[in-house]
Amino acid sequence: MSLSVAGVGRRQSSTGPRITFQTAAVLQVMLHAPTLEYYGLEVAGATGLPTGTIYPILARLENAGWITSHWEQRDPSELERPRRRLYTLTGHGAHAARAALDQARRLTTPTLNPGLGRPGRPQENPA
Repeated sequence: MSLSVAGVGRRQSSTGPRITFQTAAVLQVMLHAPTLEYYGLEVAGATGLPTGTIYPILARLENAGWITSHWEQRDPSELERPRRRLYTLTGHGAHAARAALDQARRLTTPTLNPGLGRPGRPQENPA
């Protein structure tokens, strides 16, 4: 099941990427500190999702303009590790991500109407 800003299960092409539960997890991590740069393995660790799930999500978010990315500028021999690709939310992306997560919460949080009684049961009359 996917969640999108427009509703459940609809793919968003003109207004933004498809917001799956995994995409929502990535966005929540990045919104924790929206101006910081994140690398893929860091996001994977924070979400508990495998990198094979994270990198396609990051690519979709970048294609939608919600994040930007660039390679670290430092020399890998100086770092003693491979360079990392760093991802940052754009201003538009941070705003859109907050809106998408708010919509997802509304879609997944049940609302109870106290005047309706329990489904399948007649409403009790207060004595």
